Amino acid sequence: MALLNEYYVPGLHVSEHAIDVPVDWANNKPGQTVDGETIRLFYRVVCAPEHINDHLPLLVFLQGGPGGAAPRPLGPNSDGWIAEAIKHFRVVLPDQRGTGRSSHIDSHTVSAMSGTQAADYLKHFLADSIIRDFEHLRLTEFNGERWVSLGQSYGGFLTLTYLSLFPHALIASFTTGGIPHVPANAREVYEHTFPRMQRKTEQFYARYPLEEQRVAAIANKLAGETVTLPNSDPFTVQRLQTLGSSFGMKPSFERVHWLLDEAFANGDGSVDEHSPLTDEFLFGVMTATYSNPLYWPLQEFIYADGELNEPIAWAADQVYRSLPQFSANARPLLFTGEAIFPWMFEQERALQPFRPAMDVLMNSTRFGKIYDAEQLKNNMVPLNSAVYFDDMYVDSGLQLDTLSRIGNSNYWVTNEFEHDGVHGDVVFKHLFDEALNRGDLHELF
Repeated sequence: MALLNEYYVPGLHVSEHAIDVPVDWANNKPGQTVDGETIRLFYRVVCAPEHINDHLPLLVFLQGGPGGAAPRPLGPNSDGWIAEAIKHFRVVLPDQRGTGRSSHIDSHTVSAMSGTQAADYLKHFLADSIIRDFEHLRLTEFNGERWVSLGQSYGGFLTLTYLSLFPHALIASFTTGGIPHVPANAREVYEHTFPRMQRKTEQFYARYPLEEQRVAAIANKLAGETVTLPNSDPFTVQRLQTLGSSFGMKPSFERVHWLLDEAFANGDGSVDEHSPLTDEFLFGVMTATYSNPLYWPLQEFIYADGELNEPIAWAADQVYRSLPQFSANARPLLFTGEAIFPWMFEQERALQPFRPAMDVLMNSTRFGKIYDAEQLKNNMVPLNSAVYFDDMYVDSGLQLDTLSRIGNSNYWVTNEFEHDGVHGDVVFKHLFDEALNRGDLHELF
């Protein structure tokens, strides 16, 4: 494999590589010579320094998102699962197409295209293409060696696509907080997650009672005057509500509490609707509500599986509008979660160039096929899943329903962790030890 760079971070050896993959896999097959327009797929391989010369088995990490790049580890313990994984594996960290150092997509990419062109292009950055990239990587750069996969959040969606399309490539699969409902339905997802978001908001206000008053005062101020963020985006009540996007992870309640703590400039910073909002607060809101360039544009289309009976048509916004308690005029103000809304592509400068493509995509019914229900029913690859009972983003009931219809699936249901539990030092080790003790990894260890 072509080596771009090689170095150490404390406790890890890192090598960097990249390969060409086709933009469109329609006339290509993983492992064969690529035909047509190509993009770059960047990946890192990390291992413990003492294992540099050892041929350990491979573990490929399927990053969450959508639109998420692989972790940039500061050391083995900066992302808790890595410390355990490098005891047993060489870890492959691909940047999914369009992210990180793989050929990048942002507003500049789509602004040069028409809405239809950009929509067609963005369809090539979903699960069916991502998994074909990874299978091409396995076949061409790792000599077809079968590997183990670990999928976090959206990485669990990718895992089921991998098990649907190329199950022979996998020795075993692990997922954490990321089993999608099959059959997929975007509106169904938000009908489950908005009530969870209401409960999360209520829990936040119960923990920090003054924040209900403070948030209401900020919302009233935003409703009555024009406020802009440091990047010139308008600061609206709807954008304030999206501070709840992180409420499914720890310690997000505390982060939002301390952000709100410095909202007002007058006096000692107590709640004062007539006070200016501080620069620190506005900068913090801008940072907290900004995400990677593909996260929001692709968000609802991760639920698009093949030919749809009807277009997605802003599924989250449909549910939001059906729930008056989430209105921007309601008090107490409820926060929203991992949901996209049309106003984002009107108000946020980084997302505005995506709006013509979103108009096309939201009315489209033709997407790549990502799940094979029959193949999943007959699955032989050991699937080991952590299901977080109170998961705000991926409903545990829907996860368990899907797992009940996947062959050779094992799952651990827990309320000890939020959606990001894998980043600690318990979840992956628990799943790995359980799989090892069941014999799921017998051909490796």
